Amino acid sequence: MVADQEWESILQIKTAGRDDSRSDAEHHPYEPTDYCVLERLANSGYITKQNTLIDYGSGKGRVSIFMANQTRCHSIGIEYDERLYERAIVNGESPAAKNRVSFVLGDAATYALPDNADRCFFFNPFALHTIKRVLGNIFDSLYHHPREICVLEIFNYLYISFYLFF
Repeated sequence: MVADQEWESILQIKTAGRDDSRSDAEHHPYEPTDYCVLERLANSGYITKQNTLIDYGSGKGRVSIFMANQTRCHSIGIEYDERLYERAIVNGESPAAKNRVSFVLGDAATYALPDNADRCFFFNPFALHTIKRVLGNIFDSLYHHPREICVLEIFNYLYISFYLFF
């Protein structure tokens, strides 16, 4: 297993460090997903180069860039905090992203899921009423454009939940 600092160097990105300067009851603090968890997810087979991953609450872009680099999927990160979004844009210029990663500055609760999105990632998800709105948008998209959608959520570093919807 590769250490976090090694991954940062390999991917040529800077995503480390917790930031709770913009956290409140609605928004959890920025806390990057550990690379050991992302390695496990990348090796799970749930995300491949045929998939489009939506990273809700993408922060500085670690998940989007790592997964695109390791699985060759297309990834879209959604982030509401302008400072974190701007850092993600800089990180997205890394060769590791290879034109497979994009970022959107916006509210996850109102983000319209693209028709080709089929993987949704949540780490340390939002407040309950926000996650309900996000899941409602995912189900609306699934209703209008039937396809398999896999929702991946991580509540702690040892537990990854996978939900498949058709």
